[in-house]
Amino acid sequence: AMLRSRTLRLPLLAAVLAAAAACGGTSADAAPAGAERPPTHVDSIVPIDVALDRFRSGLRPTDSLAGGAASRDALVERWVAAVERADTAAIAGLQLDGAEFAWLYFPHTRHTRPPYEMDPALLWFLMQQNGEKGITRVLGRHGGRPLGYAGYECGAEPVVEERNRIWNSCTIRFRPAAADSLVERRLFGSIIERDGRFKFVSYANDL
Repeated sequence: AMLRSRTLRLPLLAAVLAAAAACGGTSADAAPAGAERPPTHVDSIVPIDVALDRFRSGLRPTDSLAGGAASRDALVERWVAAVERADTAAIAGLQLDGAEFAWLYFPHTRHTRPPYEMDPALLWFLMQQNGEKGITRVLGRHGGRPLGYAGYECGAEPVVEERNRIWNSCTIRFRPAAADSLVERRLFGSIIERDGRFKFVSYANDL
């Protein structure tokens, strides 16, 4: 069983790491300022449930999203306002923290099952790295000034994972400074909806 686990996971981990190195990874969440940081030890031969228990060690248990917003529209609007103020603390508070990832998000994703199995510590690491890169580029290009926000769109239907509804393919319409017309671009990643609360899963983007 341990050999089978290694056979299933190692090619996938290698592929994900290669993709991350080439283009910033497949998903990303910036680590919220002051949030608890789970361990980044990765052991490719342990079962997912054991790896998840290790990841959760030292993190507070939680059964609900904290902060964020009460609607998807309000979440995006708060993000726009935070970018225009270059308010990194507010931006961090709009996305999943380590505990929410560990207890509410990861257990219901496809990454707990073959052929997409992935150690939660590795997935969280990639999300942090790509998210930090994404939001840094957004703030570098658009932070601290009016964004010219004109609306947003996400995919027509969410991905349903137990009590989670994941909204993907989100883009916003805005008019950058000195631009003559609106542009549409992906400036953040997925949005999670759970029990009437909304937060960003990812700040990975197209910049």
